[in-house]
Amino acid sequence: MSFKELFGRKSPDLDPLADLVLSKLKVGYFVDFDMNTWEVTDYNTYAFDDGYQTQEWELTAGHEKQYLERSEDDEVLWTLSRKLPLGAIEGNISKQIIDNEDPPSQITCKGKTYYLDESGAGNIRQAEHGRQEFIYWTFIDETDEHFVTIEQWGEREFEASEGRPVEEYQFTNILPGIN
Repeated sequence: MSFKELFGRKSPDLDPLADLVLSKLKVGYFVDFDMNTWEVTDYNTYAFDDGYQTQEWELTAGHEKQYLERSEDDEVLWTLSRKLPLGAIEGNISKQIIDNEDPPSQITCKGKTYYLDESGAGNIRQAEHGRQEFIYWTFIDETDEHFVTIEQWGEREFEASEGRPVEEYQFTNILPGIN
C-alpha cells in the first residue's frame, strides 16, 4: 500500500474536528494512552434498571486489554479497568454470592481492602450476543481512587475487574482505522 493510499484517503463520513474525540471512538480507531497505542476492538452499551446508561470500549495493545467506560451523571466520568481473576479476591466470592445472594460489604483484593459502594442490575447490548442481563457490585478503596467490580451473569457465572478513574485529556492522538 502506498503512502497516498494509506494517508491520502479521506472518509466522507468523518469530520476530524467533531468525530475524533474520545466519546465517539469506533471499532478500528486508535488512541494513545500511557505511552501505548491502543486499538478499539469492541464497543458495548450498558443499560441499568435505574435508567442509567454507560458506554464501554475494549482497547487492545498487543496481548493486553483494557476497558474504557464513559458514564454521565451530573458530569461525564471516565474509568479504565481490566479483567481480574476471581481468585485475586480473598475468600470464595462466587460461593458467598450464591449462598447469600450478595457479596460481603467489604472484600480484600491483592492485599487492599475495598468497600461496597453500589450494586444493581442491568443489561449489556452487544453486536454479537444481543442483550444479556447481569447483576453487579462495585467496591471502592478508602481513597476512592480504585475500584473492583464483580458481575454475575446467570446463576453461576462471575467476572471481576479492577480499575480507576481517568481523565479524557490523558488520551491523545485519536485516529480512525484503515478500512
